[in-house]
Amino acid sequence: MNWLNSEAFTLFDQHIKWADMIGNVIGLVGLALGWRRSIWTWPVQFLSGAILLAAFATAHLSGSAGKQLVVMAVALWGWWQWNSRRGGSGVGTDGSVAVRFATWRERGYLLGAAAVGTLAVGSLFTAYPSLSWDPWPDAYIFVGTVVAMYAQARGMVEFWFAWLLVDLVGVPLNFANDFAFSGFVYIIYGALVLWGMRDWWLRSRKAGQPVLEGAPV
Repeated sequence: MNWLNSEAFTLFDQHIKWADMIGNVIGLVGLALGWRRSIWTWPVQFLSGAILLAAFATAHLSGSAGKQLVVMAVALWGWWQWNSRRGGSGVGTDGSVAVRFATWRERGYLLGAAAVGTLAVGSLFTAYPSLSWDPWPDAYIFVGTVVAMYAQARGMVEFWFAWLLVDLVGVPLNFANDFAFSGFVYIIYGALVLWGMRDWWLRSRKAGQPVLEGAPV
């Protein structure tokens, strides 16, 4: 599977790798499906992780490959969570998964998990440099991605804020480490995140409004 790490083409003097392009395009589709609150966001995100896992493993990047294993595991869990909610009270009026804002306690848990996780993973990458080419930003992106996917699985609007914070570090990091296509896709992610954030925000406000007596639901 060495072709995954071969060069597909050159764009703006940046060497684009097949795996970098295919995996991230599929990941972009997965995020777009998340904006639509489609259950298919999870298998698509799983597929993206599988392609990147194969690519990183072939290139002997054990840290990056390990990250994809965790992302794939969270995608399976998120798929189960959304399937469970579709069969219960977590369904919107249009039949899709309902979304909401996290409570202040949940936000505290998310921030605490992100901080502790980044410290733990960053320390691991620092202790074993072969696991990551840029330990602390890499740890930040990894933990931020897991936190974002967890919040998405729980139907929290804050999921989009987490992705936006990941983008702020991901764009310059990918360009600096010769993953140009990832850098370009992260820019598109940013636009999609803002769009999705607005949509989920408005839907969460509608979900919290009481229905007038006699009015159609």
